[in-house]
Amino acid sequence: MPQYRFSEAARLLGVSDDTVRRWADAGHLPAATDPSGRKVVDGAALAEFARTHADEVPDPTGIARSARNRFVGLVTRVVADKVMAQVEVQCGPHRVVSLMSAEAVSELGLEPGVLAVALVKATHVVVETP
Repeated sequence: MPQYRFSEAARLLGVSDDTVRRWADAGHLPAATDPSGRKVVDGAALAEFARTHADEVPDPTGIARSARNRFVGLVTRVVADKVMAQVEVQCGPHRVVSLMSAEAVSELGLEPGVLAVALVKATHVVVETP
C-alpha cells in the first residue's frame, strides 16, 4: 500500500503541511513513521479521510462547472466484477467516478489509496446561464 509524506498528503488535500500535522496529532488522520524516520500517512487511510472530509466549494455564479479536465486525486473505492469496474477518485472537493474494464483496473493497480489522475474528455459541452 502506498504511503504519503505529510507534504504530499497536504498537497493532495489542498491544505498546509501544518494542517496535516495537526490532524495527525489530534488523531483525526492516522500517521506512522517510515524507515527513514519521516511521518507518513497510509494511502488507504488518506483516501478515506479525503472522501469523508471533502467539502463542496460554492460556485458564486450558481452554475456548477469545472474549468479543468484533469483531476489529480486518490482512489477511494473500486468495485469490480469479471468484466467491468467502477473506480471512484476523490480529487479535492470533487468525486470522479469512472467505468472501465476490470483488466484496466488490474493493469493500473488501482485500489484505495493509490494516486491517480482522472482525465475527462467530453464530446459535447452544455452551456447554462443562471
